[in-house]
Amino acid sequence: MDFTIIEAGMKLDEERHYVGHTIFTLEGHKSKYEVTFFSKKGNDWDYSLNYADESGIEEEMLQADARLEEDDDLFDALLDAAMDTMEDAE
Repeated sequence: MDFTIIEAGMKLDEERHYVGHTIFTLEGHKSKYEVTFFSKKGNDWDYSLNYADESGIEEEMLQADARLEEDDDLFDALLDAAMDTMEDAE
């Protein structure tokens, strides 16, 4: 299952924690998703997955979330896209 990154961003908040997001699509899914990332030090990441636009098919969202949990390459690609925007800005 291929994916396409649409938009990404990352910044440090007031407390110097990493806060970012990546909007992406998964092949065969009707909705766009937004994964938000958070890390206090930039090495242990929490994430949240939401629809980027309107709500879509719940089963597809559950599949997307499961894929993020299981597919380190996908997770890392989405996180790297967000991190790359921060490096460009600094």
